[in-house]
Amino acid sequence: MTTTAVDDMSDDVSAETDERNGTGLIGAGRAFSWLLIITGAAGVFASWIITIDKFKLLEDPNFTPGCSLNPVVACGNIMKSDQAAFFGFPNPMLGLVTYGMVVAIGVALLAGARYKRWYWLGLNAGTLFGVAFCTYLQYQSLYTIRSLCLWCCLAWVATIVMFCYVTVHNLKHRVLPAPRWLRNGLVEFPWVVPVLWIGAIGILILTNWWSFWTS
Repeated sequence: MTTTAVDDMSDDVSAETDERNGTGLIGAGRAFSWLLIITGAAGVFASWIITIDKFKLLEDPNFTPGCSLNPVVACGNIMKSDQAAFFGFPNPMLGLVTYGMVVAIGVALLAGARYKRWYWLGLNAGTLFGVAFCTYLQYQSLYTIRSLCLWCCLAWVATIVMFCYVTVHNLKHRVLPAPRWLRNGLVEFPWVVPVLWIGAIGILILTNWWSFWTS
C-alpha cells in the first residue's frame, strides 16, 4: 500500500497504543522522518546559497549570481526586488531558521521522538505559513518581477512537498478532522496533490515565458 510512504505500520500501532495509555503522543515512520529531513535540508541549502549571493550583491551592486543564466532565470533581479526582504530582512535568513527547524524535527522523529497533538498542529500551521508565503513569492516572481530564481524554485518544491505530507500525516492520525473518504484518499495516495500542485506551477512558468522558451 502507498500509505507506507508516509508512515510505517509499526509506528501507527505504537502511536495508537500511546493514545490508549493516555499519553496522547504521536510519532512517525522512517519514510516521513526522512522526507522532513530531505525537504528541510533542500530549503536550508537553497536559503544558504541565496544568502551568500545576497551578501555579495550588497558588497558589489554589479555582482552577478551564478544562477543568473538568462533574462528569465535571473536570480539577481529577484534579490534586488523589494519582495526579497518582505519582513525587513532578506527572506532566505528566515528560511535558514525555519527549514533548519524542520530538519531538527525530522531527525528527532527518526530517533523515536513522539509529540503531542498541539505540536503536530503547530508544525502544520508552520508549513501552511511557509507554503502560503511561497505562493505569494511565486506570484510576485512570475507576474511582477518577471524573473525566476532556481534556488527559490527548489525551496518552493521542498515547502509544497513538506506541507502536503505533514497534512496527510495529521489526517492519518486524526489530528486534523476530515471526512473519511477524503482522509482515506489522501492517505492512500499522498503524492497526488504535490505532483499536481508542482505541475501546475510548472505549466504557469512554461506559459508565462512561452515565447522565450520556444524562440
